[in-house]
Amino acid sequence: MEPPDRRGGRLADNGGVNVLAPLLTAEGRALLDAVRGTAPADELAVATRLRREHPADLVSAALGQARLRQRAAVKFGAEDADRMFFTPNGVEQSTRASVAGYRAGRMRALGVTSVADLCCGIGGDAIALARAGIRVLAVDRDPVTAQAARANAEALGLSELIEVREADVTEVDTGGYDAVFVDPARRGGRGRVFDPEGYSPPLSWAVGAALAAPRAALKIAPGVPHEAIPAEAEAEWISDGGDVKEAVLWFGTGDPGAVRATLLPGPRTLLGSGLPDPRVRPVGRYLYEPDGAVVRAHLVADVAREVDGGLIDETIAYVTADALRPTPYATAYEITDQLPFNVKKLKALLRERGVGILTVKKRGSAVEPEELRKKVLTKGQGPHSATVFLTRVAGAPTMLVGAPAGPDVTAGGAS
Repeated sequence: MEPPDRRGGRLADNGGVNVLAPLLTAEGRALLDAVRGTAPADELAVATRLRREHPADLVSAALGQARLRQRAAVKFGAEDADRMFFTPNGVEQSTRASVAGYRAGRMRALGVTSVADLCCGIGGDAIALARAGIRVLAVDRDPVTAQAARANAEALGLSELIEVREADVTEVDTGGYDAVFVDPARRGGRGRVFDPEGYSPPLSWAVGAALAAPRAALKIAPGVPHEAIPAEAEAEWISDGGDVKEAVLWFGTGDPGAVRATLLPGPRTLLGSGLPDPRVRPVGRYLYEPDGAVVRAHLVADVAREVDGGLIDETIAYVTADALRPTPYATAYEITDQLPFNVKKLKALLRERGVGILTVKKRGSAVEPEELRKKVLTKGQGPHSATVFLTRVAGAPTMLVGAPAGPDVTAGGAS
C-alpha cells in the first residue's frame, strides 16, 4: 500500500518527527532553544543530558525539529528557519523564499490584495504573500501540516494576515478572494509524479479553480510538457542562481499564451517573441549556454537572436557565435578547440596545456562528467583550468574545449 500524499485529498505520511504540539508548549520551545545548532555528531550526548530532565519523546522531537530547521535554512534563511516549524515533506516541497517572494511581488503588482493559498504546506508561500501586504487564506488538509503553517504565521508575526484552515482544498469557497494560488503535491508514495493529472489535486482541477478566479497562479513542475499548458494561461519558468526551480501558470494577467523565463536574483525576465528555431551553423569562437529556465521555456531562439548566433545542432540547446555579446540569459565561453569525441586526444591536449582543473558539461552525451574527469586528469598535471563540453555538433559526438568568457557576460551578470 502506498503511503498517502498531502494536500489534495489524502493525508501526509510525515513520520514521528512531526509531532508538533508538544514543541509548541513552553517546555518544548525551551528545548528547541537548547538544541539549536546541535551538530549531528553531538546529538547523542545532548539527548542523553536533556533526557535527565525532559521526556525522551520530547527531546527526540526537538532534535528532529532542529535538524529540519538546519535543512530549511537553505530555502528560508537561517533567521527565519530558526523560528519556524517544519515537517520532512514541508522542507522538501516548500518553495525557496526568494522564488516565493518574487511571485508574491508579481501578485502585488497585479493589484492582488487577498489570496486563497490552496495546498499551503507549511506556509512558505503564505509567508511571502503576507510580507507583500496580501491577506491570505492558507488551506491544507493534513492536520500536522496545517498546524505547522499556523505556528509559522505566529512565529513570524504574520497571524493577522494569514488565516490557516485545515480542509480539503476542493471544498473551499474562494469567491471572496482576488486570486487563487495552487501548489499541488507532485510526489507520491513512489517518488516524483511527472503526469500533471497525477498531481494532488490534479492539474485539471487546479486549472478549473484558476479559471473561476479573477487572477490565479499555479505552481507546477518545470518539466511540464508545453502541450499540457492551457491556452488561457501565461507560462513562466523561474530559476534561482542558475537552478531551475519551478514553472508557474498565470491566469488573469491579460497576456494568455505568453511564455517567460525569469532569472533570480534580479529579477530578469525574457519574454518569448515566437521565433522559429535558430539555424544550425559551424561552431564559432564563442559558445553560449542558456540558463535552464530559458531552455525549459523554449526560448533559446530569443537568446540566439540577442547574440547573433545559431545552434551547434538542431537538437542541442547550445548557441554559438563569432562575437561576444552580453546577455543575462546565457553564460558565454570562449572555445579554443573542437575535437571529435576521443578520450585519449582530450587527455593529451589537457596535459599539453597544463590543465589540472577541469569542468565538464554535457548536453546530448551519455558520458558521465566525473568518469571522464578521472580518465583525462592525472595528479600534478598543471595549475591551469578549462571547461569541456560533451555534446553533438551537426549530429556528430564532439568535445568543445574552452573557458568562461568573463563575468560581465554570464547569465544573471549583465545589466
